[in-house]
Amino acid sequence: MIDTSQLLLAEYEQIKQEQRARIGFRDNLIYATLGVMAAVIGSTLARIDHLELLLLLPPISVILGWTYLVNDEKISAVGRYIRNELAPRLKELTSERAEVFGWESAHRRDAHRNSRKRLQLAVDLLTFCVAPLAALTVYWMLGPKDWPLLMTSLVETAMIVGLAVQVVRYADLAR
Repeated sequence: MIDTSQLLLAEYEQIKQEQRARIGFRDNLIYATLGVMAAVIGSTLARIDHLELLLLLPPISVILGWTYLVNDEKISAVGRYIRNELAPRLKELTSERAEVFGWESAHRRDAHRNSRKRLQLAVDLLTFCVAPLAALTVYWMLGPKDWPLLMTSLVETAMIVGLAVQVVRYADLAR
């Protein structure tokens, strides 16, 4: 027969496994985004008379950025669940006064956490929002001024701004 503490520890292992998998996937999205950017920019430079190729970058960046953001939020949600739900329930079952799953809270008290989170916010915005906006700016300055392409670029701008708002909103800058 399984007791409650064993069940809670098994749940902890399962959600930590999910968290680790999401961290790996999320981090690889940065590399995928950089690879896509290199491919689009390289294609554009190879065919300089087709600057409209730059319009491929914003939707791809938004899709990858949104996927990154969703995974990042789920990673944080797992940590919150462990800190706020699982650890207190497990601590109730023990006679010890020691903190349960202390790392889940300790790393949030680090003196440099705030600066790291702000730097990560800047990197996320640069990767998923500023770079595609730069591509749009180059297109607006040098690309063909076809009405459908200009409308597409405006829709893409709105998508990027929407993503930027969400990235800032979910930045988790609080301790």
